[in-house]
Amino acid sequence: MTSLTTDSPHLDRRTLLKTVGLAALGGIAACTSVQLPTGEAAGVSSSATGTLSTIRTSAGLPALIPDAQLEQAALQQAGYMASRARMSHTTGWGKDFASRMKGNGVRGAAGENIAEGRFDLQKLFDIWMHSDGHRRNMLDPDFSRFGLAYVRDGRDPSLRYWALVLGR
Repeated sequence: MTSLTTDSPHLDRRTLLKTVGLAALGGIAACTSVQLPTGEAAGVSSSATGTLSTIRTSAGLPALIPDAQLEQAALQQAGYMASRARMSHTTGWGKDFASRMKGNGVRGAAGENIAEGRFDLQKLFDIWMHSDGHRRNMLDPDFSRFGLAYVRDGRDPSLRYWALVLGR
């Protein structure tokens, strides 16, 4: 442990600078608009490309293309849900889906599927395909791109919060 003393002015200055620097970093971290997730995060768009392609092409639609911007929006939403331990399309920061998309630079038509559970990618899409609203989003002919991400719950690593963002 380092303490401030008058015996060593160099140590005092160095300690003071470190303290001020750490305080400044803490202040910057507190001002960020995205809260850190409670557990491990992963963008898994590339892993879902084949599954989504099969779903879309079996319905006579073109495959969706993975998109880094949409994946970032999905990761942000998954992180929010994991940090709050609940599913919601609206964040606690008062941002609804439309304002989150605008904030992530996503323009035009967009849709979002969310989920919470202890399941893998295949089970996730199976659940969404058996839900009218989620299925409708994945089969919307206006969408050509997608981003998929999940964040593990920090208290229960087998629990994942998923977000799929679809766009033009």
